[in-house]
Amino acid sequence: MEMTQHLKVDMIVCDAHGVCAELVPEVVSLDEWGYPVVSSAPVPATAVKHARKAVKLCPRLALRLEDRG
Repeated sequence: MEMTQHLKVDMIVCDAHGVCAELVPEVVSLDEWGYPVVSSAPVPATAVKHARKAVKLCPRLALRLEDRG
């Protein structure tokens, strides 16, 4: 089974800065209040680098990447 990575948001910590949606639009969109809506699909291989950057740059450290497989 192939390992995949999934982006997760801690909604209690998130303050809706939108950095994740800017860096990883393939899996993150924003709701009407500016909070992230994360796809349940794995992060595409072409976007993993950007997802890692989003995790590092999140102002509230509300993001994490999970390995599944």
